Amino acid sequence: MTLILPIIGIIISTWITPNNKISETSIIQISMIFLFSCFLYSGSNNVNWSHLSSLLVLDNISTPLIILSCWLIPVTLLASVNSFSKTNNNSQRTFISFNLIILIALIITFSTSNLILFFLAFEATLIPTLLLIARWGMQKERIEASYYFVFYTLISSLPLLISLLIIYYNDFNINIVSLNWTPSNIISPSLTLFCILAFLVKVPIFTFHLWLPKAHVEAPVAGSMILAAILLKMGGYGFIRLYLFFWESLTNNIAPLLIFYCCWGGVLTSLICITQTDLKSLIAYSSVSHMSFMIANLATGTEWALKAGIIIMIAHGIVSSALFALANIFYERSGSRTLLINRSLKTAIGLLPLFWLLFVIANLGLPPLPNAIGEILAFSSILNWSVLSYWPIVIGVVLTSVFSLTIYQLLNSGWSHKWNIMNNNINERENLMITLHALPLIALVFIPNLISY
Repeated sequence: MTLILPIIGIIISTWITPNNKISETSIIQISMIFLFSCFLYSGSNNVNWSHLSSLLVLDNISTPLIILSCWLIPVTLLASVNSFSKTNNNSQRTFISFNLIILIALIITFSTSNLILFFLAFEATLIPTLLLIARWGMQKERIEASYYFVFYTLISSLPLLISLLIIYYNDFNINIVSLNWTPSNIISPSLTLFCILAFLVKVPIFTFHLWLPKAHVEAPVAGSMILAAILLKMGGYGFIRLYLFFWESLTNNIAPLLIFYCCWGGVLTSLICITQTDLKSLIAYSSVSHMSFMIANLATGTEWALKAGIIIMIAHGIVSSALFALANIFYERSGSRTLLINRSLKTAIGLLPLFWLLFVIANLGLPPLPNAIGEILAFSSILNWSVLSYWPIVIGVVLTSVFSLTIYQLLNSGWSHKWNIMNNNINERENLMITLHALPLIALVFIPNLISY
């Protein structure tokens, strides 16, 4: 509640702020929420639960995700300032309010100890995200993307709700704090599969991913950044929270198939990445590949897997958000997301190659960046489970290298179209936006225990 009430206050103040100071005032106010959220670490710097109330608790899994959420929202608004100038004042206020409503739902999702409240908050992000895509999307296909987003989310959430109600009516504890100690040997495989289906769609893994590229491509830059950095991590967070409860059923019946499926699904998604010509679509498919391997890692159920999952979620949240922000910088100048049209735009925007290099090698997973640490732990967990996983891991790493380096090579080297030779240096706002992505990524290199479990 210490974070939620100030956010509600900011929503109210957004509607009474003078018209010429809407975005600046909101960004500053939300940035204060981020600074305040950093103090949460003082009460949750170990694996024990830190109780804030009867329904809200914190630990080393939820706190980094809450801080990431509070950090991301002002950065997304900063990235959207240019598009703000093309809309009326009430549209700006509504846009900011939807972003803050998403932030409230995220905080409740990551901090609640009640499974039913977790489900409600988990689904509460649907409507504001849908409106961000449908109202502020890029093209007319945004309506179709909204349909895909709603269809996949609602269809997968119904089995989760049924599973939670079955748990409740069979006298199981629905408190997450004590749920992990509840005997799970009578949980059926079908109940387990129903419960994790919503998380597999939200992450998403291969075959459940069809909504994600459409949503990313059609969403405004803020929607893409929020989707990639935070909303996808809700699936991983839910999987972690309920894993111990379903551990026996998951390990004996579902985990072998899930690990095999996710590993090869990650490989197939990496192949799709290589064929993409749309920059945002390529980044979206890259997220599917990374998250597929992350779920395969979590399904092994080892302590290393849990550590790796948390590190990958935080690091990927920073990197994917930065990549979408960089793609938007190119889109605002060229009017296109096509890789070949944006070829060698760096000749006009001198600082971007450095930023692209940093986030491309982070997406690739090169040491000493935190993405590399998380993926090394994840691959170790998967290989420890079965050496047969060696081939999809190797193929996935090679393909990730190919499409990551292709992005950098196409956008930052070679000949340029004549319309790209222009004086369009990135401005102070864009410099600040990308720097705010680079700083936490670099900080995690030197202070990795910020997200250790």
